[in-house]
Amino acid sequence: MVTAEEDAHASAVLSKAKAENFPVAPRFLPRAWRDDLMAVYGFARLVDDIGDGDLGASGPAHASSLGLAPGQAADPLAMLDAFEADVHRVFDGISWGGPSPTGTSTGRSGPGHPLLRALVPTVRRRGLTPEPFLALIEANRQDQKVRRYATYAELLAYCELSANPVGRLVLAITGTMTPERVRRSDAVCTGLQIIEHLQDVAEDLARDRIYLPAEDLARFRVGESDLAAPTANASVRALIAYETERALGLLDEGAPLARSVHGRLRLLLAGFTGGGRAAASALRAARYDVLAGTPRAGTASVLRESWASLRGEG
Repeated sequence: MVTAEEDAHASAVLSKAKAENFPVAPRFLPRAWRDDLMAVYGFARLVDDIGDGDLGASGPAHASSLGLAPGQAADPLAMLDAFEADVHRVFDGISWGGPSPTGTSTGRSGPGHPLLRALVPTVRRRGLTPEPFLALIEANRQDQKVRRYATYAELLAYCELSANPVGRLVLAITGTMTPERVRRSDAVCTGLQIIEHLQDVAEDLARDRIYLPAEDLARFRVGESDLAAPTANASVRALIAYETERALGLLDEGAPLARSVHGRLRLLLAGFTGGGRAAASALRAARYDVLAGTPRAGTASVLRESWASLRGEG
């Protein structure tokens, strides 16, 4: 039974959609799509909050929903393990209360967390599989164990777990998945993830994480002490500019994805690419000083870049 407190904390997780670099479930989409996209977003946001230790005062309620003692909310690995077990209940329990393959009642009550209960109708409607959800959990486990990335290739492998599953879920929800679209989607999602890491260099370092490849730090002669400074020096700015151009290259690679679909879905996918480009423009406007503050794009910039994506510009 979901308590009012648990439901309120789940709603607080969903409210973070407004702060993303891209539109999560804009109102121009069909209601069924919006509901399903928000269900997936709620899952992904909560997994990230668990991995980042950002549950705050709501942690005990989330832990209780997962069958843990309230005090275990401060243990990300325990929380992720419990969350994964609850995800399996989503898929094991698709026929809750109905006949099992042997013709008997399953007797299962389904997942305990309210955000996972909200995910069940989406999984049923869209025929989703567990793999992308488990990959997102594994990415956050990796965050607990891997604090530095030696090469760009290692960072891309991390993004394969932490970002690309989200785009694949969007394609699955909208019934538009093809191998070529998956390839383009992966490029967009990885580009968005890298830009987010660039925006959050100082915040990540406070968690003892650096998502800038060590080979690039060495190339630009940037030490960890440089990243801990209150403002970015010339070397840090040059490094961030370099990584920003890399991310924009990925967004360019993925841009044809939006133009391969039609109608309102085209607007949504252009919004993803446009949001990433607008965030990159904000980095440029800040002269790549990501240490003095977090550069964020305004709504007008996102709309302008999304329109450019629709027209094949940029």
